[in-house]
Amino acid sequence: MSGKVALVTGVGPGNGASFCRVLANAGYQVAMLARDAERLGALESEIAGTHAYPTDVAQRTALQATLAAVARDLGPIEVVIHNAGSAQFSNFLDTLPEALDEQFRINTLALLVIGQAVAPEMLERGGGCVVVIGATASLRGGAPFAGFAPAKAAQRSLAQSMARGLGPRGIHVAYVVVDGVIDTPRTRSFLRDQPDTFFLLPDAVAASVMHLIQQDRSAWTFELDLRPFGERW
Repeated sequence: MSGKVALVTGVGPGNGASFCRVLANAGYQVAMLARDAERLGALESEIAGTHAYPTDVAQRTALQATLAAVARDLGPIEVVIHNAGSAQFSNFLDTLPEALDEQFRINTLALLVIGQAVAPEMLERGGGCVVVIGATASLRGGAPFAGFAPAKAAQRSLAQSMARGLGPRGIHVAYVVVDGVIDTPRTRSFLRDQPDTFFLLPDAVAASVMHLIQQDRSAWTFELDLRPFGERW
């Protein structure tokens, strides 16, 4: 199969699905990674140009096998959006080592594995883009985020190292700090009393990410923060 190829991890009903739509509309063949095979299958039927690859990105061997399958089936990956994330909220004394390990593997180790898989061919072509979807917890460790914040901080540091090493060689690496609650049926069910303006709209987040992907290399962004206009920061 020929054409531009993109890979999106953590494809769910919010940002992930919106990322896949905007990329497919831009002419990409989109490899969708997530654990929920049924959800991916439904999106594959709905969005032309998308391809389901059910995968647990926390499992390194499985992730490496999926990356190889995408390259074999679709071609070299030109754009990556690492959206997969594990957010388990707990105070320091209540945080299980296993929970920290899982969040680190999904948020940070998976980024390393994906980056090392796609960067060599991007370097050969002289271009490519890796966008990492982060969180405010990458910048500060609140008391209830003892497992999540360290994983996100490590993710941001890794993305920064990638940007500094790969950017001068033509690969754009960007980190998006999402500061707020994404508008999904699940978050709406938890926050029924919040107005519409409280939430970030997934399509709006996807539009900002697409802008990063299309940026001219004379004015690249590394870090972009996105929040609703009324969010305190």
